[in-house]
Amino acid sequence: MERRSYHRYGETMHSLDALRSRLRELDRVAVAFSGGADSAFLAWVAHDTLGPERVLAVTAVSPSLAAEEADDCAALAREWGLRWSPVPTAELERPDYVANGTDRCFHCKAELMDVMVPLAAADGATVVLGVNVDDLGDHRPGQQAAGERGAVFPLVDAGFTKAAVRQASRQLGLRTWDKPAAACLASRIPYGTPVSLLTLDGVGRAEAALHRLGFRQVRVRHHDEVARVEFELADLAEAVARREEVVAAVKAAGYRWVAVDLEGFRSGNLNP
Repeated sequence: MERRSYHRYGETMHSLDALRSRLRELDRVAVAFSGGADSAFLAWVAHDTLGPERVLAVTAVSPSLAAEEADDCAALAREWGLRWSPVPTAELERPDYVANGTDRCFHCKAELMDVMVPLAAADGATVVLGVNVDDLGDHRPGQQAAGERGAVFPLVDAGFTKAAVRQASRQLGLRTWDKPAAACLASRIPYGTPVSLLTLDGVGRAEAALHRLGFRQVRVRHHDEVARVEFELADLAEAVARREEVVAAVKAAGYRWVAVDLEGFRSGNLNP
């Protein structure tokens, strides 16, 4: 057991060396910083490797970013001494994004890149995203949009999987190592249902209320007046036992009916 553990540690350190080497090749980077485990790890390592003058962390602020996530980005930037810039993005002004086809993420990332590329150019930097190897096998049209506009994926270049990102983050003492996945709020809306400010706000308020009840990992899937709530399987019994609190929290966000999904939390389960 100890031998296997040491082997994994060695693999992680090898990947970390490769990541640092890749970042040195890039020299100056602008990190798309959502505050999730991947982008936080990339921002910290870039900052630690290149120094604050060569790293700009950029957070896209829009209705699709949960308020608590935006607040955590600001907190992490303060804690780690990042050179940080929150910038507004306007996905909701793009008709193809609002239409919410299966290529919605393409238009979201196109908007992000349209905002980040000029910032990076002014800094003489390359835009980098916290895409990991596991992401390559999922439905992620946003990666195509970013790649076409010049973004680079250093975690992929260094061979980092999601598990390796979390392991390395823990070894480095980063509090984001076990942070629950938090995709943009639009990912809670089934494809074909238009994305609106009202819907994003309702989903965000419902999830924030459930977080306040102590449920770390939840998804509120929007189905018109019905909220289909996904809890971690380990939390299902507690959610049912506290059903009155759960129902009240979600209904306060504007939903008429509340359903608990017995299959539990599944990241990206609305993808094709």
